[in-house]
Amino acid sequence: MSGTVRIAGQVKHSAVDGPGVRYALFLQGCPHNCKACQNPDTHDPNAGTERDLDEVINEILSTKFLDGITLSGGDPFFQPEASLAIAKAAKEAGLDVWAYSGWTYEQLVGMTEEGILPPEHAKDVLAYVDVLVDGRYVDALHVDDDRRQECMWRGSFNQRLIDVQKSLAEGHAVQYTE
Repeated sequence: MSGTVRIAGQVKHSAVDGPGVRYALFLQGCPHNCKACQNPDTHDPNAGTERDLDEVINEILSTKFLDGITLSGGDPFFQPEASLAIAKAAKEAGLDVWAYSGWTYEQLVGMTEEGILPPEHAKDVLAYVDVLVDGRYVDALHVDDDRRQECMWRGSFNQRLIDVQKSLAEGHAVQYTE
């Protein structure tokens, strides 16, 4: 796959962006502008660093000791072509794929046309995603450290963990259970 991806950063061995050891890639660009977002520097689609897509994929796949990758941001569905190529390569290499998005599962698959709509082809990425953490971050529903165990992997209580493959098969959002 040729092309580029605009990234805000990466963590090669993350233990906080999903279960196990993960390569977390923070893609640049997000239209949601959630109040108190933890990554506000990722919102501007023209900021960050433009990188060769093949180089990023090779860097991910050559990183040892990974259980999976996490696509975050910004919003990875804001760059659907790049996210699709990365997620597909990771799945083909036997890694599980998590993605964080301010869009809900229903918005991504076109079940609802409320709010800011995702870019064309954003739905295609879901074919290679195992778990989607969906929904905008809501500061009033922030998960503090005292309640982290009841809301793992999410920033606010409104966000859901979606088992994407079961959801696609059943035609509605299915909660992920560990």
